[in-house]
Amino acid sequence: MKRVIVAGAGLIGTRHIAEVERNASCLLAAIVEPEAHRAAQFGVPVFASIEDVTADADGIILATPTRLHSSQAIACARRGWDVLVEKPVADTVAAATAMDAAARSAGTSILVGHHRRHHPRVARLRELLDAGEIGEPLLATALWTVRKPDDYFAGNWRSGSDGSPVLINAVHDIDLLRHLFGEVILVSACGSNLVRGSDRVETAAIMLQFENGMVATVVLSDASPGPWGFESGTGENPNIGSTGQDMLFISGTLGAVSFPSLTLWTGSSDWSQAPRPKIDAEIPAMPEDTPLQRQLAHFVAVMNREAEPLINAADAARTLAVTLDVEAQIKARGVPVSRNAATGS
Repeated sequence: MKRVIVAGAGLIGTRHIAEVERNASCLLAAIVEPEAHRAAQFGVPVFASIEDVTADADGIILATPTRLHSSQAIACARRGWDVLVEKPVADTVAAATAMDAAARSAGTSILVGHHRRHHPRVARLRELLDAGEIGEPLLATALWTVRKPDDYFAGNWRSGSDGSPVLINAVHDIDLLRHLFGEVILVSACGSNLVRGSDRVETAAIMLQFENGMVATVVLSDASPGPWGFESGTGENPNIGSTGQDMLFISGTLGAVSFPSLTLWTGSSDWSQAPRPKIDAEIPAMPEDTPLQRQLAHFVAVMNREAEPLINAADAARTLAVTLDVEAQIKARGVPVSRNAATGS
């Protein structure tokens, strides 16, 4: 049994707490939460800070605001704890690098919570691409459209610039594309905020070019109740309604594939021939366990020194660098903060 602490009892923290309690290889050792009343129902010691923790632990899950990740991860490394830290890994690349250095110096591990990498259909998609099923990948488009409820933003940090869906949500899509296609060498992005009018982008378009020459776009909005998105398509998040719709479309020199259905489009040598769809013969069933559960099982293996982190702080720092570049370009271009501001009316 691995003794695990969860820091943060918010929206994602409570999901982590539930997964730790459900996992037969874990024991919830304590919760770190400055507002102790938010964690009282879990029946374990609650501490205001990591420095205050007196409970024995093997690892900790950091589900805290991004600006705290680096200092908290470094403090955990000094205590000899392995860390599973929510994404983004940190608020700056330098902070992520410091986290990685501290863990290496202490002989501990940092696993970053880009949990989509743990989905079996993501693994199968990468196998199809590596096997050349669609030839050389040329382009990809990822869609993410949801309408976040108003109470998601009420009276908390999410209503400000830190609540940008680029930093909170599109970082997952960027990491998934990096996982599939390699490193990004060029970024261009623009965004708007035509619905809520707060100090944060809510709708954005991102263009990425990779070292291998392919290009990709990520189009996202947290103000549109559309059917497309990783969570909507896979049904992996209980807080987001499931539609089963594909959200990632990849085209190559020999055909195309869409995700999560893993529909392959082949049989066309030029535009005079219509590509034919077929479902991958080895498509994994949608898992009963979620990527979050699989990520925790992987974290247990990391704590047991049976596996290296699927994505460590150094790897996640490269995803962070792209995401921060996107956010900076959107801000530099200016974000319309209301429909009237955008139209001039």
